[in-house]
Amino acid sequence: MRTHRIHRPKYTTMADGTDAVLTIHELVGESDGPTVGISGSIHGNENAGSQIIRELWPVLRDSELAGRILLLPVANPRAFAVNKRYTPVDELNLNRQFPGSTTGWYSDHLAAAITHEFLERIDIHIDLHAGTDRPTVDYVYIMNDEPLSRAFGSLILYRPQMGISGTTYSGTTKSVTVDRRGISSVVVELGGGIIAQQSYVDRGVDGVMNILRTAGVVAGEPSEMHRQIVVRGIEIVRPSQGGWLETTAPPLGELVGDKQELGRVVSPYTFETLEVIHSPLSSGIMILSHLNRNLVEPGDYGYMVGDMSTAELEP
Repeated sequence: MRTHRIHRPKYTTMADGTDAVLTIHELVGESDGPTVGISGSIHGNENAGSQIIRELWPVLRDSELAGRILLLPVANPRAFAVNKRYTPVDELNLNRQFPGSTTGWYSDHLAAAITHEFLERIDIHIDLHAGTDRPTVDYVYIMNDEPLSRAFGSLILYRPQMGISGTTYSGTTKSVTVDRRGISSVVVELGGGIIAQQSYVDRGVDGVMNILRTAGVVAGEPSEMHRQIVVRGIEIVRPSQGGWLETTAPPLGELVGDKQELGRVVSPYTFETLEVIHSPLSSGIMILSHLNRNLVEPGDYGYMVGDMSTAELEP
């Protein structure tokens, strides 16, 4: 018989007297299988992942399951509540604090709780990120399980040459983070921006369900994957001036030519063009962009362009 429980383990007490807790849904299927953990909003201003999990829940509840699913819909509640990337208590990036510590900053305590209550209890990790509340992004990392990463169905996949220390995937000590435990990891970057998110949320639900079918957790045949592009390099392009960022780049997933213009920074006060931003690559593909006129500071995320000179093209 399928069972559902909500766990709310406490990991510390805040200065205002409230308990700091995680909220984890545990859904146990009708037969044996792996334990899959699905997390969202490790960065508090990337709530598209939490929206995907919210809409994934009724689908999972009505599906035939083998194994167990743990849902961590909001990994960083205090950052989520104020729509900030970093934890407001200590201004640290939670996704650089893993595996965490009970003797460090608040974010270290939170990372330690996620490690103990979530990461150490799963066999497959699906970590849902987005492009914050301004830029929009669309790609999937290939970490250590290429078939599962491909199963999400994104056109563009990124094969990094090394992990980033302190993330859920690559922590700074042995035996607790995802790569050290040898469990499968899929990191999704999808959605974000001041736009209607529903199309990205729908894609996210479909993609996660296809991963679960591929892993044998949900009954049914996985969808056949169409042409996908794997890049080994991504260039982050940041504005050097602050103001309105007005995009002229092609849509996400489309090719970018040699040094092609991506956008312009325009003064909200004088209306003059302060900077014209070009792709740094001779051949690229759009991965992250601003789909609306957004206000940026110098050094903000402007664009991300996949390096097509490193691409592994499908036949």
